[in-house]
Amino acid sequence: MNKLMTGEIPLNFKKNPYERTQWHDDVKDPVTGEIIDDGTPFMSEFANNFEWGIFNAYRYMIEMYRQMERMRVQMELDGRVPGNSGTFADTLDGKSNKITLDTALTDIIEAVAIGTTTLKVASVEGFTAFTQVTIFDDEHSEDVVITEVGTSTIKIQALKNAYKKGAKMARSNVSIDTVNAEMGVGDWQTYSVELVEVV
Repeated sequence: MNKLMTGEIPLNFKKNPYERTQWHDDVKDPVTGEIIDDGTPFMSEFANNFEWGIFNAYRYMIEMYRQMERMRVQMELDGRVPGNSGTFADTLDGKSNKITLDTALTDIIEAVAIGTTTLKVASVEGFTAFTQVTIFDDEHSEDVVITEVGTSTIKIQALKNAYKKGAKMARSNVSIDTVNAEMGVGDWQTYSVELVEVV
């Protein structure tokens, strides 16, 4: 029996990974109608091989398109800015080309008033002094510069707005959709919690 596909395959294959099944019909006696030789039985393993073969073929084509798109962008940029080698290009497909989005993000763990310069945060990981961050909740948003990073606090320029407990501090509040290759504004995120009494 051929080696059947049972899942996703690596995309760096050197030969066609899909192994075909050679199908045979039943051979019948033309006089008696008796089956002399059984044909190839149809089983779920064969059907799943079809499905995974189709899935992996499309997956490979999508990856090829992504690579072609990155090369197209790089060639376009080289034409406009010779020698930059696509440094400033990102096709938003989840695979960066020399630049990466800084995704440092933390929660502000208590409400803050206008003019606040020291924020208590859930984590300081990824944040450094003299870099710009965005503070936002579901009502306000502003960009400020970090002046000092402590162990559980971050000092910033004086806030122009008040923010709720749970507001976000982020190096970028951009949300990247790799399926549609789009960049959108990240959400503050609110949650509904239902309490259930356990007896």
